[in-house]
Amino acid sequence: MKATLAYVEQYLPEDEPLRNARRRGEDVGAMPIGPAGGAALKFLATAISARTVVEIGSGCGVSGIWLLRGMRPNGVLTSVDVEPENQRLAREAYAEAGFPTSRARLITGRALDVLPRLTDGAYDLVFCDALKREYPDYLPEALRLLRPGGVVAFDNALLGDTVADPTNRTPDAVAVRELGRLVREDDRLTPMLLPVGDGLLAAVKGE
Repeated sequence: MKATLAYVEQYLPEDEPLRNARRRGEDVGAMPIGPAGGAALKFLATAISARTVVEIGSGCGVSGIWLLRGMRPNGVLTSVDVEPENQRLAREAYAEAGFPTSRARLITGRALDVLPRLTDGAYDLVFCDALKREYPDYLPEALRLLRPGGVVAFDNALLGDTVADPTNRTPDAVAVRELGRLVREDDRLTPMLLPVGDGLLAAVKGE
């Protein structure tokens, strides 16, 4: 099984801008989404012809590059991160990947303070990869921001096997487990849980 998972992660190799962004992110402890998860984000953005995307947690540019490469050529990524250094590195990564500054709007701040200021129903995709214990709080904000037919996605949905273990009661595991329940039981959503990287939970908002 380990060999299969490694094969999946390496199926779409990352190029130099992505590898550099990943290295810089790991150097500052940001832990960006893995290659397979990034490829899934690009796939989702492409499948829905995303023009407007919000990401919570920049991953120092790794997730943003994957998303921008799947979005329409005129699409704009809104990236929210509480760490100014992460945003600086993300801007550097976007430039290295060849994206003009007009393609990304970077907002520094706590997600739950920034998201209420964004426009209802104006976004095609919302990607969350920030504080795990805040994941259940991100969900209603994401659904408010999404247009009908839009997609919400959460990284680390398996959280290193802790979510699948009901005896694990750490705050992060409890929060991600609760998120999974909320998504699964919401009649407005069509969800799926992908076992790529550390798990990607995604759902389509109903029309």
